[in-house]
Amino acid sequence: MQIRINGGRVVDPGHFDGIADILIENGKIAKIVEVGAGPDPDRASNPQHPEDRIIDASGKIVTPGLIDMHVHLREPGHEHKETIESGCRSAAWGGFSAVCCMPNTSPVNDSPQVTAYIRAKAEELNLVRVFPVAAVSKGIEGKVLCDYDALKQAGAVAFSDDGHPVMNSQMMRTAMEAARDLELTVISHCEDISLAAGGAMHAGAVAKELGYTGIPSASESIMVLRDIALSELTHAPVHIAHVSAAESVRAIRDAKARGIKVTAETAPHYFTLTEKAVKDSGTHAKMNPPLRTAADREAIRLGLADGTIDAIATDHAPHSNQEKRISFGSAANGIIGLETAVSLSLKLVQDGVLSLARLVEKMSTHPARILGLESGLRVGQTADVTIIDPELAYTVNSTKFQSLSRNMPFEGWQLKGKPVFTLVGGRIVFESDL
Repeated sequence: MQIRINGGRVVDPGHFDGIADILIENGKIAKIVEVGAGPDPDRASNPQHPEDRIIDASGKIVTPGLIDMHVHLREPGHEHKETIESGCRSAAWGGFSAVCCMPNTSPVNDSPQVTAYIRAKAEELNLVRVFPVAAVSKGIEGKVLCDYDALKQAGAVAFSDDGHPVMNSQMMRTAMEAARDLELTVISHCEDISLAAGGAMHAGAVAKELGYTGIPSASESIMVLRDIALSELTHAPVHIAHVSAAESVRAIRDAKARGIKVTAETAPHYFTLTEKAVKDSGTHAKMNPPLRTAADREAIRLGLADGTIDAIATDHAPHSNQEKRISFGSAANGIIGLETAVSLSLKLVQDGVLSLARLVEKMSTHPARILGLESGLRVGQTADVTIIDPELAYTVNSTKFQSLSRNMPFEGWQLKGKPVFTLVGGRIVFESDL
């Protein structure tokens, strides 16, 4: 079986950026030919088999398959919010060939059995690649460390108590050392729960106006500084999840300048929205960490631009209507993000914050590097490919989403730029009908 992708702008950061044709055979990249570099007899040939396909990518962007290193698929245990199948479909529709799913399921992914279940279910579906992130501690309770070696053998690619910070510093130290010895990393949800307790949104002007208890930026940055200190102590890598605060960006920037093994991600909502979104979208703008000030948003954008923040991840967090259509203080934290991430992130290119190549790094190359996964468009590599139409304008309509949930603040937004094909192992798992 062959697929030929003709005439797109192929962007493989650090290796190639130009108009080229890509030939895919048997799930692998067989040939990349720069347009204008000379005749390519394969380009003009007709498909040899019914399954063969020629994709006209003129005016499109062709990238290594995008990787979202922070999603919640909810299965097992919370299938009313999302399933592995619906989450994988949502990812494919969003241009992602791979996702890394967090362990706060029921039961928690703290055992090889749960890890193996997630992998087997994803492989059976044969949509996008699913890489489980296992828990740091049993039951994500921060009391007893999991068996990291067994979890790695079962397929875990990192460890995190996502949503539940590891408050005990000695335990976090031990976790980072154990992960380091297995050449894996700990993904840290940085939150001092004693400072954040009782808070519902950022502690700022909007919280005061609305009468909500606030969560200060320091609740995040204090723990960022702690984990940086532990990384320096242990010489172990640590990855900071969903960075939202200017103070955190400054701390990570300083740590990197000192050679500490820290990486970081942020999410599209943190470089797109501010605390003011709560006034318009209510609980659909409630998340943890919360949306913060315009100054924090600008710091996030600058951190992306200068390389302080390595990756863009969605923190895709589906919730049912019943969990969101209640009082703000009681509503669940989180928004869905897989199917709007590319469009919102392309705005960074449109605004001159990032080059297209740097954006691809943050949505594919860097997540792969941090987690030890494959990424790239080179001959012989597995053909995980995303094709994006940068000019495709559309109105966000969550009723057309593949996710089972609708909790997000972007309903009705006019966006520009959208994935139109997602390929996994040389198979088309999503093709736009727009």
